[in-house]
Amino acid sequence: MLIEQDSNRWQRLLVSAVLFVVIAAMIYKNTMLIGTLDSVLQTLFTNNHPNAESGMKTFMKVVSFIASPKMDIFWTCLIAFLLWGFKYKIPALWSLCLVAGGDVLGAIAKHLVQRARPAQHMSSDSGYSFPSGHTLGIFLVAAILLLLVIPLIQRAAIRVICQLLVIFFVVLLAISRVYLYAHYPFDTIGAMLLGYAWVQVAEYLYRALAPRLSSWRLVRNSYY
Repeated sequence: MLIEQDSNRWQRLLVSAVLFVVIAAMIYKNTMLIGTLDSVLQTLFTNNHPNAESGMKTFMKVVSFIASPKMDIFWTCLIAFLLWGFKYKIPALWSLCLVAGGDVLGAIAKHLVQRARPAQHMSSDSGYSFPSGHTLGIFLVAAILLLLVIPLIQRAAIRVICQLLVIFFVVLLAISRVYLYAHYPFDTIGAMLLGYAWVQVAEYLYRALAPRLSSWRLVRNSYY
């Protein structure tokens, strides 16, 4: 089975879920602590001239586009298509459900917290700010790659390189959203905490349901 048994999964779920709820509550209450931390972190990763065009801003826009919610769906469908073609049908379905479920959770959190975006955000960025949809989506796509795709690579060195590249891109995307004034830093942190908590639940469901689903005609003879 691609996803292994892990006795510490529920502890990680509890920690990440509690941290997410605490951050969400602090943002909802507009506490001074979260505002101060966001301001301090924002000065580290934002451009002092948000309306000025530059090579870095263009680069960050490209990164943000690659990991936009629509592109996240495209990447997920592409990965699921390839997994299905190589007879990893159950992992393919799990991948689709992981991202769909994460998008639903993100949308619910946005409408519960209702945090406004930074004042300098681009007009193309609409809707509420917390949690970051871009960060949540690419975090879940990265989870699919790290849990299902990269482990299939036989050479250990290539696996490590791929893992590092995936993690680097997730971090770069989170920075790009702050750099472009699309989100506050804790919007991206909260998105990753929510994504991590949801992945723990999804992993448990995978291990519980995959053996049962293997008897279904649709996914018969599927590796899992």
